[in-house]
Amino acid sequence: MNDTSDSTHDFDTEQWRTELEEKRTEKNEFFAEHPQSPVPPEEREAFEALEYFDPDPDYRVTATAEVHEDPEVVLMDTTTGREMRYLRVATLEFDLERADEELEDVTTELAAYQLESPNQEPYFIPFRDKTTGQQTYEGGRYMELAADRDLETGDELVVDFNLAYTPFCAFSETYDCPLPPKENWLDVTIPAGERVE
Repeated sequence: MNDTSDSTHDFDTEQWRTELEEKRTEKNEFFAEHPQSPVPPEEREAFEALEYFDPDPDYRVTATAEVHEDPEVVLMDTTTGREMRYLRVATLEFDLERADEELEDVTTELAAYQLESPNQEPYFIPFRDKTTGQQTYEGGRYMELAADRDLETGDELVVDFNLAYTPFCAFSETYDCPLPPKENWLDVTIPAGERVE
């Protein structure tokens, strides 16, 4: 999550676009050069850049949070056939104005999770949409939203799908990645963030 005080009303599109492109450049450098890159060492020399949809501020939306005081355990299947335990800590509701050519002003919900063990980790949002398995990785994509404080019901926050990324297991079988649960399968098209060739 971007800072909860960051709203669409005082949004500088050009600055946002510049910062987004800088983040993408940094990530490409990490994938190409860093020892912890998910790209196998023998493939890094041939790695050029990740694929992205063009930056689109229409997929940077304001969501309203519903916080679950007694969060339920969600068992997420993983790419290696295991299960990981998460807590469904919040539900985020937002409108997507350009989510699909036939639909406008679609009210959509996504669940936000945290690992069951106590931690200060960001809110984890795995999801699928109509690009999954076609323009984007077949196992879905992720977003991580780092709040500047604990969320409360009714809080508004910015969710930027331009920051949606492909899990590391798409690049190497040595990683085990949770798969988005069905409650986070969106029946809309979100052409924003990372894509596949």
